[in-house]
Amino acid sequence: MGRRAGAPEVNAGSMADIAFLLLIFFLVTTTIETDAGLDRMLPPIEPPETDVIIKEKNIFQVSINKNGQLLADDELTDLKALRAKAIAFLENNGDGSCSYCKGKKDPKSSDNPTKAIISLKNDRETKYSTYITVQNELVAAYNELRNRESMRLFNRKFTDLEAEYLNPETSPELKEELKEKVKRIQDLFPQKLSEAETSSN
Repeated sequence: MGRRAGAPEVNAGSMADIAFLLLIFFLVTTTIETDAGLDRMLPPIEPPETDVIIKEKNIFQVSINKNGQLLADDELTDLKALRAKAIAFLENNGDGSCSYCKGKKDPKSSDNPTKAIISLKNDRETKYSTYITVQNELVAAYNELRNRESMRLFNRKFTDLEAEYLNPETSPELKEELKEKVKRIQDLFPQKLSEAETSSN
């Protein structure tokens, strides 16, 4: 009686190539989500040589309590109305020095956009989602005013100009041109958004 032949061997020589190709395929097709942070500039390490005096009327105070209620300039405010109130404050033009502002020129409110500061204070128990939503509304107020001026000066939204300027694929020549436009709009409405010390009650 003859000997039984063993199980046929599988040629595993190309298995490494197939695994490598699958790895490359998944690396190329998979999108990795990244959390977007808040764009904030930290204060300088060294304090300024001279004390800066800020008039109280040039500060728009926004407070969030632990229940998510908003207090904007000592008035209970709905989240939907916050952006409009911030815009009215930023372009109030109390001293009449802003030629592009369309504010009410209320002498009790901010003098001009370069002096206007928005101060945000939240409770330690404030929900993170509420905090982020309020931040977004305040930044949206700046963007709305910047978009308006950018459309007036360059016939393009500021947010589009900034996105193209920050795009790494933008050519250096165009980036330089966009840099001047973005800075010009930012100078018209500088984003002065500060965060006051968190309260515990």
